[in-house]
Formats: sequence, structure tokens, C-alpha cells
Amino acid sequence: MTFLTVYTEDDVPQTVLETEDASEIAAALKEIDVRLRHWGVVEDLVAGADQERILDAYRAEVERVVAEEGYTFVDVSQLHPEDDPQWPEKAAAARGKFLSEHTHDDDEVRFFVGGSGIFYLRAAGRVHAVLCEAGDLLNVPKNTTHWFDMGTAPDFTAIRFFHDDDGWVGNFTGDPIAARIPDYDAIAARRAAVRG
Repeated sequence: MTFLTVYTEDDVPQTVLETEDASEIAAALKEIDVRLRHWGVVEDLVAGADQERILDAYRAEVERVVAEEGYTFVDVSQLHPEDDPQWPEKAAAARGKFLSEHTHDDDEVRFFVGGSGIFYLRAAGRVHAVLCEAGDLLNVPKNTTHWFDMGTAPDFTAIRFFHDDDGWVGNFTGDPIAARIPDYDAIAARRAAVRG
């Protein structure tokens, strides 16, 4: 289930909203032109399934989104814990690539097949931290200032949609705001505490 936390942009950010309520989340995201939809989850896909198998499992949904939005390139991004002693270093490097605030000249559209990650969307004087999980399809419009955190122990699979065959290209702002806002691990812990 999606979890939304909205913060002020202050030097010491304050929490403005914290919710798992789907209608509250939809209303808050609509105000900043972000769309969140939900697809059914294919339960028998295992972590680490190859791209072809994942795209085949969601073929109808992917084709519908491609037809509606005109995307020309679709791929799968995933990172899961491994027994490899180099995994912590690999995970930290992958996480670091997306942790700085940036924009794109294309929409950023992700469907979470499994696992979770947080998109931080900076708009209207607030930072909207959207914790996405399996079944969530998030559409962040081009030029929206944002960043992504997969946590210190990344475990996710996501289908990505692009209008440009170059895929993910970030335009970094240089603003250090991401360092002031609670990270994935802190928000996930807060969510667990709220749930009791």
C-alpha cells in the first residue's frame, strides 16, 4: 500500500501530512500534477526474474500505457540483496545515483512489480515523499524536481517507461535538499511505527 509523507522545505523540515489513505494520496498528488494508479500484482514472479518474463507478465498493462502515452522504450530496473561480498558497495553506488535532486526532459513513469522505493517530489513549496510498493504505477511529469531513494538495502523491481530511447537522463539541480528530508529507511521505520 502506498504511503505519502509531505514535508515543508524548511532547513528543519516539518511533516504536513502522513497517510496511507488512497483518496488523500490521490488528492495531494493531483495538486502537483502527479498520477498514481494501481495494477494487479502477478504473485508468481520471483525476485530477479529476467526482463522478458516480467514484461510478458504485464504485457496487456504495458501495451495499454504505451498506446495511451506514446512511450517508445520500456525496460525493467531491479536490485535485490545478493550473497556477493561486493553487494553492499554495488547497492550504495546504485542508490547514490538517484539521491540528488534532479529533473528530466521526459516523464518519469514507474510500475513497481515488487519491493519498494520512495520518490521525493518537490513542488508547491513542499516535498511529497511517495513510498511506492508492488502494484503502484507512478507518473511524474517531465521537469518535476525530484529524487529517488531505494534505501540502504535495496530490494525492488520496476518497469520503466520512456519517450526517448536513451532511457534515464537526469538534469541535476545541485540543491542539497535531499540531505535534509528523512530518507527511505527513516520513512519506512516511521510507517512501521504508525501501523503498530
